[in-house]
Amino acid sequence: QVQLVESGGGLVQPGGSLRLSCAASGFALDNYAIGWFRQAPGKEREGVSCISRSSDGSSYYADSVKGRFTISRDNAKKSVYLQMNSLKPEDSAVYYCAAAWMATAQYICVDYRRLERWGQGTLVTVSS
Repeated sequence: QVQLVESGGGLVQPGGSLRLSCAASGFALDNYAIGWFRQAPGKEREGVSCISRSSDGSSYYADSVKGRFTISRDNAKKSVYLQMNSLKPEDSAVYYCAAAWMATAQYICVDYRRLERWGQGTLVTVSS
């Protein structure tokens, strides 16, 4: 069964950190670009951070998270991670990971409709 499964969400205080994980099953990650997207209530889904297929290796960050979030991948573990530091209340949302075959980070991050496979999401709440 081909699927992506997110984990690591939760409740954190402003200024805190979380590490999200995206685990793939049923397919190898090497030739897929992987993106992290988020959707807050009443808002459109937006790209947060994306990483290109392994042969490219580039990454992309939304301006709102630059310097605070870091994306990484471990193809051996079939996983992609999003380290989120200095979290703010406006980072609260459901976070999704998604995959696109042979794509680049910026290409997928600027338009979530370009993604082919999606996880079910994990909720991040930043609140005191």
